[in-house]
Amino acid sequence: MDRNYTTLDRFIASMDEALRISTGHAPSPGRENPAGDIPPADLDGEERRHVAGLMRINHTGEVCAQALYAGQAATARHNETREAMQQAADEEIDHLAWCEDRLKELDSRPSILNPFWYAGSFAIGAAAGIVGDKWSLGFVKETENQVEAHLEDHLERLPNGDERSQAILDQMKTDEARHAEMAEEAGAHDLPRPIQSAMAFTAGIMKTLAYRI
Repeated sequence: MDRNYTTLDRFIASMDEALRISTGHAPSPGRENPAGDIPPADLDGEERRHVAGLMRINHTGEVCAQALYAGQAATARHNETREAMQQAADEEIDHLAWCEDRLKELDSRPSILNPFWYAGSFAIGAAAGIVGDKWSLGFVKETENQVEAHLEDHLERLPNGDERSQAILDQMKTDEARHAEMAEEAGAHDLPRPIQSAMAFTAGIMKTLAYRI
């Protein structure tokens, strides 16, 4: 018999998910890693550290995305919105796993600040969901637009020949654009300019810290 989950049920499930994502290993991806059998590039020490920093930023971004979607799903008013959030979150799990795999290949690790970023992003997502589904979808649209822009920047900053990282980021960029379109088609409100600027400022702090820590 199907069970109707309450807001408290969803909150508890989200906390369990938070512990696994922010402190453990990424869940198994639903899709194959885009890097596939692409041979690794011959990177020197500085290039490896640089690529690891970029991939650590992207990994932290995916942790934040999971938290944002979890918070929004926990407080969404309509099942349709909640299902859309879950669909996007499932694809973000793929991104999380791919970035984690690439970090391991580079003999590096995720950011130690991920639990902090998860908590903050979950709170933002939950607050957006409480305000209303259209505004919650607006956060999705703006977040994905900003992520797509920074992925484009990272693609330009990759060392020549690093086709494994490029394949991962290319697929992530395609997925993020589709998530933004999904949110817009679902009726997302455009966020006020000050909120967009605040989101970009916060993301800038996250990227600066995650690159190094």
